[in-house]
Amino acid sequence: MAIEKPLVSGPFPEEMEGTVEVETEEEPDLSIGVLNPDAVSIETEDGGVIIEFDPRSEDEDADGQAHNANLAEFMEEGDLQNLATDLVGLFESDSMSRKDWEMTYIKGLDLLGLKIEDRTQPFPGACGVFHPVLTESIIRYQAHSMMETFPASGPVKTQVIGEINSEKEEQAVRVQNEMNFQVTEVMTDYRSEHEQLLFHLPLAGSAFKKIYYDVDMGRACAVFVPAEDLVVAYGATDLRSCERFTHVMKKTSNEVRKLQVAGFYRDIDLSEPSPDYSKIQNAYDRIQGDDPSVEYDDRYTLLEMHVDLDLEGYEDMKDGEATGIACPYVVTIDRQAREILSIRKNWNKDDKRKMRRMH
Repeated sequence: MAIEKPLVSGPFPEEMEGTVEVETEEEPDLSIGVLNPDAVSIETEDGGVIIEFDPRSEDEDADGQAHNANLAEFMEEGDLQNLATDLVGLFESDSMSRKDWEMTYIKGLDLLGLKIEDRTQPFPGACGVFHPVLTESIIRYQAHSMMETFPASGPVKTQVIGEINSEKEEQAVRVQNEMNFQVTEVMTDYRSEHEQLLFHLPLAGSAFKKIYYDVDMGRACAVFVPAEDLVVAYGATDLRSCERFTHVMKKTSNEVRKLQVAGFYRDIDLSEPSPDYSKIQNAYDRIQGDDPSVEYDDRYTLLEMHVDLDLEGYEDMKDGEATGIACPYVVTIDRQAREILSIRKNWNKDDKRKMRRMH
């Protein structure tokens, strides 16, 4: 709000700091209390006063920060280190709780019959080939599922809910055409990642797809996340209600640096990445005949944890008091260095219930 004439002349006396008195002949005295004196500035040509009653932007929360801000930028280093240590410990505990599943999965990979082995048991030269019946079943499942989920007309179909009229039908057609264009033309990785998902699903029993906006590519991406790279807390029944789950990501030093420059991760110095291979990855390499180059592997192992936290300074409030309720956050950690790269709120800004967003 801009006022054409100055309210008072000259510098404010000390006893009036932060308060402006306005005298009029027709109305009683009006006292304006300025909560943030720094927000009041003389900017008009004739010396008028511009008062911003709500200096926060529309995207800011009650704590004065943008809703999607990286909270790690505003927290003490000691608090971040303690939080990283606790979260990495929880991740390792979750990984140990599914150790038997990993061993069963590794044995299942050996039954695919994709590699011939020289055996000495029960006698030298014994046959080291498995019948590829399991592989054949997986490929059949993948082919049939691909035809059903990715037809020639496009994978996206719309349905009008409620009363049907010509305007809704036309709008549904526009949405369907636009989404099919995005999935088939813009998101060039969608089909290949979907095919990988359909191959791993019958083998592992679970498979996941992560759809998110990539700040580096400048578009939405759809990435297949294998079951071994998604670690869920013990006792969880689904991802929306579980206490935490972790996406184990591999990113090169250049990819991490791009995200740091873009402001998505904290711009901190990270130690040199050290190779970190899981037993399941080693089994994949053995089947495919790959031998990882440890010397030139510059990939970081990042833990993107979707976890409920009660962060100090960002507590859930009700009637001016902290409730002690843990809210959903996404915390990204460098596993080797145990450095937190980002902490972001994982609920919609207008959601009073603070329900977890699913990617």
